[in-house]
Amino acid sequence: MGAPNVLSMARKLRVEYPGAIYHVLSRGDRREAIFKDAQDRERFLATLGEACVKACWQIHALCLMSNHFHLVVETPQANLVTGMKWFLGTYTSRFNRRHKFSGHLFSGRYKALIVDGSGNGYLKKVSDYVHLNPARAKLLKADEALRAYRWSSWPEYLKSPAQRWPWLRVDRLFGEYRIEKDSPVGRRRLEAAVEEGRRVEKGADYKPIRRGWFYGADELRRELLEQVEVKAGKFHYGEELRESAEAKAERVLNEEMKRRKWGAETLNDRRKGDPEKVAIARRLRAETTVTLEWVADRLRMGTKTYLAHLLYWQRRNEL
Repeated sequence: MGAPNVLSMARKLRVEYPGAIYHVLSRGDRREAIFKDAQDRERFLATLGEACVKACWQIHALCLMSNHFHLVVETPQANLVTGMKWFLGTYTSRFNRRHKFSGHLFSGRYKALIVDGSGNGYLKKVSDYVHLNPARAKLLKADEALRAYRWSSWPEYLKSPAQRWPWLRVDRLFGEYRIEKDSPVGRRRLEAAVEEGRRVEKGADYKPIRRGWFYGADELRRELLEQVEVKAGKFHYGEELRESAEAKAERVLNEEMKRRKWGAETLNDRRKGDPEKVAIARRLRAETTVTLEWVADRLRMGTKTYLAHLLYWQRRNEL
């Protein structure tokens, strides 16, 4: 994985790197419909196909609902932001022109969850989440097969390769289901497995997908956080920024403890107002953006109010 680009866009960071996979979700402005009829949905899919050619995207899963869409997209060229700008802008223009509307179609910024594509089941879980949306929304009867919902990539998975959308990539999901061949038998096995997952699924299983910025192994999360620039600006926020700050703070703390030859239990053994702890706290506050509460808790220094008091009097004594 190459070093990710951290784009400083209004309010939230976007982490991009070659080969990144995202679960993208975007809703209509004021939660209004983004599709009026089947023709709009066909136009959306055609526009997505154009975006895939322009940006070299690979789509692993999608589902079109009435006022939002889900998209699992892989970006070989680290270009999610530029690709989405063209895609959403072009579809909005086409939608408005057809219906004689003007203005925004989508609400704010789309959500983009980074998905670990290492083959350890994270892509499978996210793709299932997307494909099972019509069932969760009760757009299908209990005994109706998931393939009956037309506006999803799921029916495409069950077709022969020659009949599918050319920009849909199915091999990763087949692989995560341990299905070696994209054949009639393999597709029947895939459908049976997904339908069984539909039967036993629980809403809590998808909580990590609905929240946060990343879904995958801790090792990859740490690797990304180590490369995220904390200096993105005070007008930005998000889980990425908070976690990257905490990762940097942990590195600073480890340096200070190693320099003092402190062990894991030393922070518990020393008193809350220990001058050495105060010195570490000052460095953490000077070199990272973690909160007083985080520092006080991590250094075992009591409350953030007590820590603020210690730092204030040390600064005052130095004057």
